[in-house]
Amino acid sequence: MQEARPVSHSAFQFIRSEPVPSLKLNVEEYEHKVTGARHFHLSADNSENVFLVALRTVPQDSTGVAHILEHTALCGSERYPVRDPFFMMTRRSLNTFMNAFTSSDWTAYPFASVNRKDFGNLLEVYLDAVFFSRLDPLDFAQEGHRLEFAEASDPNSELLFKGVVYNEMKGAMSSVTSMLWHTLSKYLHPATTYHFNSGGEPDCIPDLTYEQLVHFYKTHYHPSNAIFMTYGDIPASEHQAKLEDLALKRFQRLDKTIAVPDEQRYYAPVRVEERYPLAQDEDSGNKTHVVMAWLLGHSASLEETFTANLLSSVLLDNSACPLLHALETTDLGNAPSPLCGLDDSQKELAFVCGLEGCSSDDIDAVELLILDTLTKIAAEGIPQQDVEAALHQLELHQREIGGDSYPYGLQLIMNALTAATHRGDPVAMLNVDIALNTLRSAIQDPNFIKQQVRKLLLDNPHRVRLSLVPDSAINERKERAEKERLAAIKAGLSEVEKQAIVERAAALLQRQAKQDDESILPKVTLADVPAKEANLEGQHQQLPKSGRPLATYDVGSNGLVYQQVVVDIPELNEQQLAALPYYTSCVTELGIGDKSYLDVQRWQAQVSGAMNAFSSIRSKVDDIHSTHQFLTFSGKALVRNHDPMCELMDATLESARFDEHGRIKELIAQMRAAREQSVTGSGHALAMSAATAGMCAAAKLGFQHGGLEGIRRIKTLHDDLKDATKLAEFCATLESIHHEIRRAPRRYLLIGEAEHQPVLQKTFARWFDREAPGVLTSWDLPPVRETIRQGWLTNSQVNFCAKAYATVPMTHPDAAPLVVLGNVLRNGFLHRAIREQGGAYGGGAGQDNNSATFRFYSYRDPRMEETLGDFDRAIDWVMSTELPWQAIEEAILGVVSGIDKPDSPAGHAKRMYHGDLHGRTLALRQTFRAQVLATRLEDLRRVASTYLAPANANIAVISDHSRQDKIAALGLEIMKL
Repeated sequence: MQEARPVSHSAFQFIRSEPVPSLKLNVEEYEHKVTGARHFHLSADNSENVFLVALRTVPQDSTGVAHILEHTALCGSERYPVRDPFFMMTRRSLNTFMNAFTSSDWTAYPFASVNRKDFGNLLEVYLDAVFFSRLDPLDFAQEGHRLEFAEASDPNSELLFKGVVYNEMKGAMSSVTSMLWHTLSKYLHPATTYHFNSGGEPDCIPDLTYEQLVHFYKTHYHPSNAIFMTYGDIPASEHQAKLEDLALKRFQRLDKTIAVPDEQRYYAPVRVEERYPLAQDEDSGNKTHVVMAWLLGHSASLEETFTANLLSSVLLDNSACPLLHALETTDLGNAPSPLCGLDDSQKELAFVCGLEGCSSDDIDAVELLILDTLTKIAAEGIPQQDVEAALHQLELHQREIGGDSYPYGLQLIMNALTAATHRGDPVAMLNVDIALNTLRSAIQDPNFIKQQVRKLLLDNPHRVRLSLVPDSAINERKERAEKERLAAIKAGLSEVEKQAIVERAAALLQRQAKQDDESILPKVTLADVPAKEANLEGQHQQLPKSGRPLATYDVGSNGLVYQQVVVDIPELNEQQLAALPYYTSCVTELGIGDKSYLDVQRWQAQVSGAMNAFSSIRSKVDDIHSTHQFLTFSGKALVRNHDPMCELMDATLESARFDEHGRIKELIAQMRAAREQSVTGSGHALAMSAATAGMCAAAKLGFQHGGLEGIRRIKTLHDDLKDATKLAEFCATLESIHHEIRRAPRRYLLIGEAEHQPVLQKTFARWFDREAPGVLTSWDLPPVRETIRQGWLTNSQVNFCAKAYATVPMTHPDAAPLVVLGNVLRNGFLHRAIREQGGAYGGGAGQDNNSATFRFYSYRDPRMEETLGDFDRAIDWVMSTELPWQAIEEAILGVVSGIDKPDSPAGHAKRMYHGDLHGRTLALRQTFRAQVLATRLEDLRRVASTYLAPANANIAVISDHSRQDKIAALGLEIMKL
């Protein structure tokens, strides 16, 4: 019997509906009859509904017009003429996701919610913001860029560039990886929009005029240029009724088609060299990045995309893949480039590979290494089992239900968006079983991979080799050029123009201080909040032979099984404890028994989707100076591969080998590279970690393992491992940790679908139910209470600031009001002071129950001393301001929204299990939830006065080497990475 056709609204034409069995959903496509807007609805039995509207945005310069428009469009609209409806709605909502993205060729506005009232509220605000934005010139000045005097009312003071996006992109372009990608794109795409930085180059952003912004809005933000995508259990017709009524009925079809043309292809490879900044006191030796990139076929073509994905997988997926093996084992660089892989986010696919940590004398040798490796593959091919394993990984990735980092429905929408943007077939990008079957047939030809290597890479002349060479003088030249540019502008200003700058600064400040009528915005209230959190009950048993505990969770995992072996970490000596993060990173990347690490990499790719290890050392819920310590081995596989995955995990636990010294040295080099690159993207988290390091033992260990001290330690370790004796000693330390872990007590977690559980449990027991559990001697970390006042130096055009205060753990009645206080301070004071007035990309505050600390932070911040002062002024503000109930209610809504944020089915099970393991039981969480819901203004003032005395704050700042004197003037200890 034929399935009934979905019902559409009368304003929309139904085009097609296609089931996607592997994702358990139907994809429906519609077209708006008048404007031609496309609507793709992913109909699924999921109450977390997702909405996204995307506009094709194709800038022709690097002024950041699309990015600045994304920000400015959210600053007030026709129906909601308040200054900041987007951020206001973040606190009047139970959303599980709210954001806006600017990509290289589209701008998207997505949100998600499990509450239908909330979903409807957000839809109204989003549609009005996108299609009826006010675009106030003052919002453009705040969010984009503006000229302002250092002392806003004094035209004789220094002239400065300010603006949120301006500072955001200064921070983004401080990242060498970002610089590498945008520079590579500039040469890989000589004639299309990808030649430019859609986010904006800091040098170019001040060239954008308000008139250009408005023109871009009028030509790009129109339904004829829009793609609507929805996911969940709300029918398409309901969405369409809202789309028509709230926006589309007011538009006619646009006469203009926005599209990206195919790139003009090179007839011969291009080789270029550019520079990136390095600290003046840093050694420039072996700091060059060398990457090679090829432009391939169309991302909207399913066949071309999957063929390129398979080729990238067999070349680079794991250390046994020939190209990655060549890059990891060569002495020409420290580690493979972070850009290695296939980029499928633009109209045409790009394959990139290369090295970082090279000598500038070896640039040609790196190119030769890559081309020789590819030539060898084209001649000899790749073992069939390795090609099959790569296809297995593609299948597993397609089948897995995500949703831990952001909503699963949004992940699916994003997978389809590139094809929709370029007027391809987004449905095909979701229903990929046909493509997988086609590839499965194609790879039976032993020449298939050889042919693709030759066709897509060796015989493809559209190839770029970029070498990015360190330059210790470039930052100084940039700063001097900016000062000279501003001085020239100031010298050319008339008195009238100077006064206009002063008046605009005053007008902006007045606008930022204005209290808008928030009642015009829709909202949810505490009455819409569930009294209890959604719980997932597991089944707990003991394995019959060993008596070891096994927890099982029945979830809809779409044919995957997840399992973990959780080990109680035994007491380690100081050397072993310092090496623990290196052990967890290395142990699943090494050989096993008589198998080399290359054999094991192949084994993992054939049977498992992932095999990793991680430690979790957290303060107890009622005593922050005492800890729970666990180490987890985690894996996932298709159900048909459960038995071989168990064999692999058991072998890793029992027989991992630590005698492959060269491999361990390579892994440490790769870890160092990744950690060094993390600073500009995660600077706020790293600053907070540094500030809290003196509060308790677990926080200090986190700082030493994963924080700024961890980065400093891995740099020293990597340098030390050049000595063969020290390398051997280090490997022996890792082996000694493994010896202790093998003997320690274990417990187990098994997650899968209910119908598979009996067989899964039987298989699991066959591999793991043996020998009696070890006996653990109780131990703890030495207690910590230190004052931290540090300034960390790195290469960054912006700052990251943090202050931390010692508070209480989760079991204390004050913990809940402290969590609410963080949202109150962010919503009512810090957002305005740090972002709108200060120009930082972000800032906020919050209670961390794990370390019993309250932390303030700023992100990509042009200021330092003033921001630290704003943190103190925020405390004064909450103590002296009569806050309305609405402000407290909104803060509580934000806390509950974070608590109730959905996970993937497997992620939910893992969170419940590990929460219980660390003492965060359902009963404790429910008590905490009730305390959050009961918080009132007097509670906020009580906890602020009790715990947040500025004289007791720990401080950490991350800034550039050039600001060392300013940091010292704040009385901070200078720390160097």
